[in-house]
Amino acid sequence: EIDILVCTTIIETGVDIPNANTLIVDGAERLGLSQLHQLRGRVGRSARRAYAYFTYRPGKVISEIAEKRLGAIREYAEFGAGFRIALRDMEIRGTGNLLGAEQHGHMESVGYELYIKLLNDAVLEERGEKPPERRECSVTVAVSAYLPDSYVRESAQRMALYKRIALIRNREDMEDMIDELSDRYGDLPKPAVSLLHIALARALGEACGITAIREDEAAHAVYFTQPQPDLDTWSEIADLVKGRLRLAGAGSEAAIKLQLRQGEDMLGILHKIFEKYLALRHEQGYNIRSAPLPPNPSQEEEAPSPPRQRKDIHENHAIPPRRGPLIDHHPASGHFARLLRLRRQG
Repeated sequence: EIDILVCTTIIETGVDIPNANTLIVDGAERLGLSQLHQLRGRVGRSARRAYAYFTYRPGKVISEIAEKRLGAIREYAEFGAGFRIALRDMEIRGTGNLLGAEQHGHMESVGYELYIKLLNDAVLEERGEKPPERRECSVTVAVSAYLPDSYVRESAQRMALYKRIALIRNREDMEDMIDELSDRYGDLPKPAVSLLHIALARALGEACGITAIREDEAAHAVYFTQPQPDLDTWSEIADLVKGRLRLAGAGSEAAIKLQLRQGEDMLGILHKIFEKYLALRHEQGYNIRSAPLPPNPSQEEEAPSPPRQRKDIHENHAIPPRRGPLIDHHPASGHFARLLRLRRQG
């Protein structure tokens, strides 16, 4: 025997029936996101596994906002997701002027993340403080990276997914997105996988203070630009790629070059390099994302000398090695290697 309660949305006010384990909502597209969240909370209030089904009639054309609401309630299903649902609801409906009495405006066009960034910058300006500089990282690689129309058919859904993919900040974010896409749309096509890996490479590069990542197909190499590179850290990372890091160019045109091997996963090795860089810098106690890298403390304590000045790095096109030669062929390479040996002995 099964007990069934047929009612309106009045139960969202707080009906507590611990034994109820199944909820079926008809016409869910007509309800707000907070209503959907409250209704879902009426089941699963005990140790029994519960199910909530939000349905709408087959063939019914629903609005874009309703589709976003249903997508949000499906996405944020974990325990304690109420805060994230509230943020998503604010992003969908828009918000007003938080610094004044007048309420107006809509942040759908810029997105919640950018809106919060602009708001924080405005607050800092009112306080007379300078917003922290954030370097953006551009990625130019010869890889097809997009969500195919055959994979995500609705253009509105694709745009929403592109916006969320752009917010990937670490490997966990990328894996969560892969799981969600696989669950909603099936196995990811190769261009979609590449898009996610490029988003992660961009985020990690930005966290490392890298401003550009560029692939050179002819040279089978990747260049990434980092203003004032920390060569001590890059020297430790050089062991990870077995001596394939070089410093190419000079002055403002200088870039770190990674020589790729035949058939090597370019994006995968970039992920490992950047994650290793962040781990090393974290051990040194630097917050890379919020500000430019501070100088090496050991260089501040010791008396300056020409071989230890960072400008020699760009003039001689070399990365100081920890083990083995990592220096590009250059007329000044031998002289720079001797300076490096003196530096280590000193």
